[in-house]
Amino acid sequence: MKNTIIPEFNPPKKKTLQVYGSWDKQPHQFDEKVTWAIRAALAARRPLLIRGEPGVGKSQIARAAAAVLKWPLLYRVVNARYECEDLLYRFDAVARLAKAQVLGPNASPGEKAELNPIHFVMPSILWWAFDWESAENQTKFAGKHCGETAECYEKPTGWKQSPEKGCVVLIDEIDKAEAELPNGLLEALGNNGFLVPHKREAVRLNFKDGFQPPLVIITTNQERELPAAFLRRCLVMKMALPTDREELKSFLLQRAAVHFAKNEIAQSIREEAAEQLIIDRQAVTGLGIARPGQAEFLDILRALAHLHPGDTPKQRIALAEIKRYSLSKNYEDPDL
Repeated sequence: MKNTIIPEFNPPKKKTLQVYGSWDKQPHQFDEKVTWAIRAALAARRPLLIRGEPGVGKSQIARAAAAVLKWPLLYRVVNARYECEDLLYRFDAVARLAKAQVLGPNASPGEKAELNPIHFVMPSILWWAFDWESAENQTKFAGKHCGETAECYEKPTGWKQSPEKGCVVLIDEIDKAEAELPNGLLEALGNNGFLVPHKREAVRLNFKDGFQPPLVIITTNQERELPAAFLRRCLVMKMALPTDREELKSFLLQRAAVHFAKNEIAQSIREEAAEQLIIDRQAVTGLGIARPGQAEFLDILRALAHLHPGDTPKQRIALAEIKRYSLSKNYEDPDL
């Protein structure tokens, strides 16, 4: 990879993110901490693990990085049922069983050869990211055998350039899975490649001149501790809301200015919502339950902007009525 040029990452302070997959159009504000973390990950060619409480904008960083780099984004939201292989490839055992039942016990040797397991292996996001050409060939090859079920496997879209010029991979909420998943990724993330059962060649990065390795961004809400060996293979960035009351209020108001026009919500309403959020965070601190954060703050302002756009008196009345549904989630409110 000595002839690979490290891409420049010089984002604007504010960038509008267009509709992508299930995400709506949204503004995004970069800060120096995030910018340097991404630069470091690109230069070190290591995954960037972003830690922090829910709602601080971890996932959106991957989307924003892809937009700045003009790279396509591949993403997967992990859940408790996920295994490592779900991020590398998927073996369609159902399609293979259906094929065997169709062929029956009297199938010829040629027909039985169609049951070769490699015929039912479909690439997942890391296969696409490491070797697009191999993944595309395997998808076409296995798709003939998987039949209609092949449609269940997403082929990445939005590739407006050669995939050799880079992509961003988002593995979201990895802490939802058991420890076997991050442990299983050690080979893929450490060696930039992995073995596929029943395939004679390993899937690995193409090291020819001009190739850009993917930028892998992984998020965790820290609900489960990640294995030390996995952490050693990542650069780690911690995202947290300010602990100082005034700093937190200033931070929230800055985020509100990015998302809402001045004529949508008056400054006094923004400040009142920010104060209420701070009160609720303090009320549940140390109780071991989730605290409301940036996401809830923006949700309540969005509701007010839609209910009574530009009408400050009505927004103030509405805030008093609906704050319990977004800001007061985790403790007994005597006014309820």
